[in-house]
Amino acid sequence: MPQITISIDEEVKKILGKRAEKNLLTLREQIEDVLRKSAVRTKSGTTKTEPKIDDALVKIFSRAKTNKKKN
Repeated sequence: MPQITISIDEEVKKILGKRAEKNLLTLREQIEDVLRKSAVRTKSGTTKTEPKIDDALVKIFSRAKTNKKKN
């Protein structure tokens, strides 16, 4: 496995440490888990599918981005 060195603040280390403790992992395992999940989300997020919304009112107020031109 390749070795990567990162620098993080003490505050971030505390947060990740608490999260690791909650998930019964070491700090290193927790960081690896976060990076792995991020990579999987990025990889699977490349295909863009439009959600099928039947209700017009829900479609209007949904957070889905549309290709509207700005003036």
